[in-house]
Amino acid sequence: MTESALPLTGFYAVIPAGGIGSRLWPLSRADAPKFLHDLTGSGSSLLRDTWDRLVPLAGADRVMVVTGRAHRAAVEEQIPALADLNVVLESEPRDSSAAIGLAAAILEKREPGVVIGSFAADHVIRGTRFFTQAVREAVAVARAGYIATIGIRPSEAAVGFGYIHAPGSASIDGAPTAFEVDSFVEKPSAQKAEEYLASGDYLWNAGMYIAKASVILDALAVTEPALHAGLIELAEAWDTPTRGAVVDKVWPKLKKIAIDYSLAEPAAVAGKLMTIPGEFDWDDVGDFASIAKLHSSGYKKDLAILGEGARVLSDSSNGIVVSEAGRTIAVVGVKDIVIVDTPDALLITTTANAQRVKSVVDALRLAGRDDVL
Repeated sequence: MTESALPLTGFYAVIPAGGIGSRLWPLSRADAPKFLHDLTGSGSSLLRDTWDRLVPLAGADRVMVVTGRAHRAAVEEQIPALADLNVVLESEPRDSSAAIGLAAAILEKREPGVVIGSFAADHVIRGTRFFTQAVREAVAVARAGYIATIGIRPSEAAVGFGYIHAPGSASIDGAPTAFEVDSFVEKPSAQKAEEYLASGDYLWNAGMYIAKASVILDALAVTEPALHAGLIELAEAWDTPTRGAVVDKVWPKLKKIAIDYSLAEPAAVAGKLMTIPGEFDWDDVGDFASIAKLHSSGYKKDLAILGEGARVLSDSSNGIVVSEAGRTIAVVGVKDIVIVDTPDALLITTTANAQRVKSVVDALRLAGRDDVL
């Protein structure tokens, strides 16, 4: 076995498995979020696919999953090899800084000097060899004391993703393709996205961060000191009998803030953030239009059909049908349709309006319809 095929020494992979995925309602819900679903037709959930990508890089005993208490049984059913030591349960969602920061604090206490990499449980990646190469370079960047992110080369002027501005190449041993990051850009207008694509200096932000756990914690101590203090208190109690009491006391008080804001953006300003361009296909499958696109084949736009035992008849139609209710669905002469049929809720929209599904979820929440959320 070659060295490049062996797990990375001193590396731990972290999978934050949280978020409801409200733009994928009614398929994705609080008790069955999108990472637990097979959205690609691979036969595995997004979570399981993520695990399978990371095990060769870290080893099965060095992959940690941070998820909600309500999802523990489903996560462990999908990943039976996941060690109990590596299951970190959130009592309630507190956003990515708390989830990733807690993993960093626990792992740094267990193994001082460890390098960790955070990879979302609900993204689709095709091109595992190139993903593996990018992670190996990112770990080299992390060992040099920087925070690394893996950016995705834009294939189109997308307005649904944040962007990383990385105008200058870096010089780091073991990371020949690394670039220095000077700023993050929020989701741009269509015109700005076209400019970013043409410049060649921008990458999509895929939310993958690799660094020494100590570097992450030191950065949070500066940008979010109260959050940092809470995470350290949790980590001190984590492997002791007092864990439950400390979690119940500390976790609900932690600030909700995305890791992009607490860690990545300040690191870019300080010159401490590097990026590795990922030469692989990536999608965060944020809505049903993304799923339909994943299932389209070249220039032939057919109707994508998901759901075990789906009974769908299609004539001159395209888009996507997700069937979980078992009834027969006939789709005739419609373009870019989105139909999601579940036993207690039916969604009908178009791929152009797929991002607006979140507003339906917000309206249902305001109406107190938690029974369908």
